[in-house]
Amino acid sequence: MEINERGFSSKALEDFELIDKAVIELDQQAYAMLMKRYKKAVYFMILKMIRDTDDAEDLTMEAFAKAFKNLHKFKKDYTFSTWLFRIATNNTIDFIRKKKLKTMSLNTSMSDDGGNSVTIDVEDDDNNPQDEFIRSQRIEMVRIFVDKLPAKYRKLVELRYFDELSYEEIAQELDKPLGTVKAQLHRSRELLYEIASGKEDHI
Repeated sequence: MEINERGFSSKALEDFELIDKAVIELDQQAYAMLMKRYKKAVYFMILKMIRDTDDAEDLTMEAFAKAFKNLHKFKKDYTFSTWLFRIATNNTIDFIRKKKLKTMSLNTSMSDDGGNSVTIDVEDDDNNPQDEFIRSQRIEMVRIFVDKLPAKYRKLVELRYFDELSYEEIAQELDKPLGTVKAQLHRSRELLYEIASGKEDHI
């Protein structure tokens, strides 16, 4: 088999099969499996870059949203994990630029499941023309699942991801303490992951 000759791992080959099911057969469970495989790895990679658990959870969700939105463009010239980590990294760098955060973690090299180095490219131009494109593509995947959330969580997700309000703005909008908003958004993300993994019967 040609792909085997090019040295892809069995996990990478399984990813390719899941991608075909997701793109060609529109298999929702295939998307869920890809998320389940890489959610923790993406989350901890992002957390190393920004050192904030709430933002890391948001950016993890956004990375999968962008990846799934563009999955039909994925070429099997490299592993899915390499492609996904680059999307997550670039999205996080975009976030850092906007927040004007200072971090020393941008020089940290990451490796995918095949042991290949994932390069983190940082452009000097503050007015990155890709920024608007990235923002416009965010969180499309969440729309597949968000309608299955209980009403109070659905509203939080809509305000945070669709309207792109800050935690403080959401607290003001809903007249709730900031701590409550953060806790409920955390639970909302957990529920979304459960729904995406086919566990909505437990919700």
